[in-house]
Amino acid sequence: MQVNTMYHIRRHPRTDVTPIDRLLDRLLSNSDVPGPLQTHRMGHGDGDHEHSDAEADILAQFEEQADELHERVVHDHGVFVAEFLGATGSGKTRLIERLIERASDDEEIGVIVGDVAGEDDATRFRELGVSVANVNTGKECHLDPSLVEGALEDLDLDALDTLYIENVGNMVCPADFPLGAQARVLVVSATEGDDVVRKHPLLFQACDGAVINKVDIAEAVNADLDLMESDVSEIAPEMPTFRTSAEHGDGLDELAAYLDERGHVHASDHEAYVSETGHSHTHEHTHTDGRTHEHDHAHEDRRDHAHTHD
Repeated sequence: MQVNTMYHIRRHPRTDVTPIDRLLDRLLSNSDVPGPLQTHRMGHGDGDHEHSDAEADILAQFEEQADELHERVVHDHGVFVAEFLGATGSGKTRLIERLIERASDDEEIGVIVGDVAGEDDATRFRELGVSVANVNTGKECHLDPSLVEGALEDLDLDALDTLYIENVGNMVCPADFPLGAQARVLVVSATEGDDVVRKHPLLFQACDGAVINKVDIAEAVNADLDLMESDVSEIAPEMPTFRTSAEHGDGLDELAAYLDERGHVHASDHEAYVSETGHSHTHEHTHTDGRTHEHDHAHEDRRDHAHTHD
């Protein structure tokens, strides 16, 4: 991994809002809009109510924007993207640090760091020599595609092989806001209690893989790791679950292998999709170090011809 000292800090001022932000603001100020939007967490108010039409339209816009991000970063630039979610203190930052430390010398890595305020996590990544874009969300409890799009302006996608996105520490809000990653990995820790999984089913169901971290101190905090893993299986059947101690590096081989597999499986699925639709063009992607590889890119409307994901 080559040392790269480039880093930037981005904030989310209310004077620089996106069209989706403006739509949210109008809806939030509309007294006719029911509960969930008034409480910011769309789709997760009291009980199992259905989304209102307004909520569904907004969520659809975010999903479409995430699809566009995915197409641009993953397929146009050939970058593998993994998003890490979880509560503050679960160990997301340390896990990503460990993955960066074990990367090959020629792997160019970027990190988008989401925090309500400050740049503590971003500073830790900078010290590892990777490109960093720090996003301070202010009152927002999650990253959204607009914030990621802005952060990408500070990163050289042509130079990157891997992009890690560390979402804001939260176990509720990020569920409805995909960011275009090939893998969404939810990190919980033994220190959060062995009931943390069943308390947050929606976020688990919105992710691709789960990590139970800090297993080295599970006994000290009286956490039942088997129960936690069983809860994951019940809430999200077939979701792969990894037990790690990020501090000591335990379980990192399995997690890294899973991420690598996600990248390869997705690439294969995309190639199959392009072959089936028959509408594509081939372009060559050249890294700054001279490495080149080709991508087939489809022009179909993704609402009618969705990518196949495992």
